[in-house]
Parts: sequence; C-alpha cells; structure tokens
Amino acid sequence: MPGVRAKVLSTLAGQLGNPHGVLGKGVAFILNRGNKGLIEAAADAATGTTVADIGFGGGVGLELLLARDGATVHGVEISPDMLARARSAFARDIGADRLRLSEGSLTALPFDDDSLDAAITVNTIYFVPDLDAACQELARAVRSGGKLVIGIGDPDAMAKMPFTPYGFTLRPVAEVSAALERAGCTVEHRQLPGRPVPSHLLIATPK
Repeated sequence: MPGVRAKVLSTLAGQLGNPHGVLGKGVAFILNRGNKGLIEAAADAATGTTVADIGFGGGVGLELLLARDGATVHGVEISPDMLARARSAFARDIGADRLRLSEGSLTALPFDDDSLDAAITVNTIYFVPDLDAACQELARAVRSGGKLVIGIGDPDAMAKMPFTPYGFTLRPVAEVSAALERAGCTVEHRQLPGRPVPSHLLIATPK
C-alpha cells in the first residue's frame, strides 16, 4: 500500500525534524542513540566554556557539554516538547544556572553577537531552507576565533534511506562548507566512519 507507506515515512521525517507528542518520546530516544557518536565528536571539537547545542533533540549533547568544569551551556530547540523534556531531565542544572534553554531556530538564535565560545548543531541543517542564513546566524553568535561545529550524515548515504525524500534537503558537504566560508569562517572538514551512515564534521572558525 504505497499511500500508507508514504504517510508513515512522511510522519517519521516530520518527527525527526520536530519531535513532538507520544511519537516524539520514541524519536528522542532514537536521536540520542543514533547520533551519539557524531554529537560526541562535535562536542569534543567545540572548545570554550560558554557553549550551545542548537537543535539538541533528545539532549545527549547537553549532557556532554554540561560535563565540562565551569561550563555554561545553552540549549536551543524548535520543538516545545523537546524543551519540556529537557527542562525535566536537567532541572538541577537549570536551577544552578549552568543550563539555559530557549526556543529558537538556526535562523533565529536567541543570542547577542559574539556571545558564545562555541556552538554545535548535529543533523539539523536538512530542515533549513536557507543554508546561508543559518550559517550567517551561527557565525554571528560565535565570537571570532571560536568554534562553530556542524555535523551531518553523508548525503549520498542519507539519500538511500526511505524517509529522506519527505522533507529533507540533502546538500553536498562542499555546499555546506562554502556557506560557512561565505559567513566569514575558515573551515576544517573531518570525515567520520559509521554504520549505516558515515558522517562529516565541519569545524568552522569565525574570523
């Protein structure tokens, strides 16, 4: 039944972009498990103590960044349900003012210019229509010399997955790197092995 299959895959793709409701709880678990290796690599590359995870989803990136001594961590999410989940899971860190959560998107960040030492965002840019606007906004928020880290699955491998035709924009790695350079960054590209999807880490330094 092609219509049913399309509906299921479209629902899954929508949940990956904006987890919500009962299904969102399961998606949060999947995101934490499936993305953990790439998120760990992104967090390791993000130096400094004032750091942000943009589109934190299930929250594993917040946990990794909070493990740093003296860190102040910002979490930005477009999904109200993921924000509510994080407020419950990290209530102690929020109470200690070590974690600050905000609703926002890659093209509308709740930060002043040059206010972050680093920002990470993993498997989020598929859902952003205007890549240049997102890169410029990220570069605006990260200070000169800081680190802006974007993690993505390999686009060729992602294209073979059944749900990516439904709402995903899969861009060549070179296109993402070029957008970061247009935003005023120098860019280092690291390739990461993985199954079923290898990944790419773009570590951008605003000038």
